[in-house]
Amino acid sequence: QEYASITSLVQGGDGDGTPSHGQNSGAGFPSQQPLPPSSGPSLSRCGNEAPAVVTFDTSLLEEMETEGLKAGELQLNELTLESMQHTLTSLEEELANATESTQGHQQRTQILKAEIQKEEAAVSPGERILLLGKRQALHEAQHQSHLAQGTQDKLQPPPAPALQEDNQSVSSGEAERDGGRIPALEVLKQHFSGIFRPRLTLPPPVPLLPEVQKPLGQQAWYHGAIPRMEVQRLLQGKQEYVLSVLWDAQPRHFILQSADNMYRLEGEAFPTIPLLIDHFLKTKQPITKKSGVVLGKPIIKDKWVLDHEDVLLGERIGQGNFGEVFSGRLRCDNTPVAVKSCRETLPPELKARFLQEARILKQYNHPNIVRLIGVCTQKHPIYIVMELVQGGDFLSFLRNEGAQLRVKDLLKMMENAAAGMEYLASKHCIHRDLAARNCLVTEKNALKISDFGMSREQEDGIYASTGGMKQIPVKWTAPEALSHGRYSSESDVWSFGILLWEAFSLGATPYPNMTNHQTREAVEKGMRLSIPDLCPEVVYQLMQKCWEYEPQNRPSFSTIHQELVVILKKQR
Repeated sequence: QEYASITSLVQGGDGDGTPSHGQNSGAGFPSQQPLPPSSGPSLSRCGNEAPAVVTFDTSLLEEMETEGLKAGELQLNELTLESMQHTLTSLEEELANATESTQGHQQRTQILKAEIQKEEAAVSPGERILLLGKRQALHEAQHQSHLAQGTQDKLQPPPAPALQEDNQSVSSGEAERDGGRIPALEVLKQHFSGIFRPRLTLPPPVPLLPEVQKPLGQQAWYHGAIPRMEVQRLLQGKQEYVLSVLWDAQPRHFILQSADNMYRLEGEAFPTIPLLIDHFLKTKQPITKKSGVVLGKPIIKDKWVLDHEDVLLGERIGQGNFGEVFSGRLRCDNTPVAVKSCRETLPPELKARFLQEARILKQYNHPNIVRLIGVCTQKHPIYIVMELVQGGDFLSFLRNEGAQLRVKDLLKMMENAAAGMEYLASKHCIHRDLAARNCLVTEKNALKISDFGMSREQEDGIYASTGGMKQIPVKWTAPEALSHGRYSSESDVWSFGILLWEAFSLGATPYPNMTNHQTREAVEKGMRLSIPDLCPEVVYQLMQKCWEYEPQNRPSFSTIHQELVVILKKQR
């Protein structure tokens, strides 16, 4: 009963639909009927080489989103980062080998010089031939040393200062270490370290099977446990499988017979139910002679409903309000996923709140909204399965990677957030908990709105909260919501202003050194957050519009999005 009630939250629009799972297992089918150059030493030398010819693929400029990409120039972006990383590793290995070779040749040269100087003074006529041989060996060693030095110089990266100069950077790193310059190669490594974030650990991929070889639970037409009165009457409490078919506009139910680990209806038996069903689908034979029923198109189960066995759990990647969050994979196609779990000890009303996020997300499809994949509710713990966003939460990203970001990067991410919120507002969805901690960052630094556990959908765009203040994020919440429990898209706009401030302060906590109570009083008296040090004035003006005391005076998310697009285009 508890299972049926919580499952209806994600399957029905308003949570009062007929449950679709229960005690007995079944599969559904309708009838077939109506259906710059490096400054190396002057002695360095290398062989004559033809200059490298680089041809740029101009089709990239035409077929893809290539903001800032120009013909004839190399750009470090998501298309080239991985290749550059591999190239850097290869160059490091070659440089190490070249350095070792150079040192060996230099050591050999020094030894030969010392031997020649020692023997030159007191050499006998018979030993002049040996001395001449050593001189020839010395010249050859010097030649090889110069060649090795040339190879080593070619592998050195260009001078480092250019990598540290970024007039648009919102933060600058120290260029000195222990009183001296950081080696060029080390600077290059540091530059890359901020770009390549560690990936989350996922379970190993599983071999993909042909459809007919997949287990029963992974078949699209298998509906699991179904509490249908007629099915319960037919089975009379037995744990058996039922094939349900719509024939002549009437539902027909056929109990699958099993013996000696074989399954049959009439005639031939099969070792698995998928093989049995596949046989009748392909041959178009009646499943029983008496009924004459022929299987047609399978009735696919709700795409949001997953079994626990469909998901392979990986490492723990976080802690939510209701339980732990894990990385994982879908067994059917190895898709990387994030899995939110619900603690078994929570009361039913909190489990229902946990599933509220899935019920809302299942309706949405937008590149800046985290995507729901499904829910697992047939046993505990309950799972919400969502797309895995590798970059993690935006707040941690700002605090850890902020030094590598330009103003333009932050503007682009805030434009992403505004696009996502504009979409939600068009769907009459009130987020109620918009903050950097509740946004996710992809590997390409795109931003997605997440954490809809407090969200509500209201046709009139207004939600009146009757609960207490226990879980309200005071420093992000609009005054009218704190005072009167009145939530709207306009109150989300206030929170978006705080999100903007978080972004350009690189993850600082708003209203520092103030309690929630002090913050409420200060905001009521007209105090607003000051401009972050490196925030453009035009962006701060937008923040201030979001913090208008009267909700009707705040801009809409459509206006905010348009303004950020204009600001982004003007930013260089």
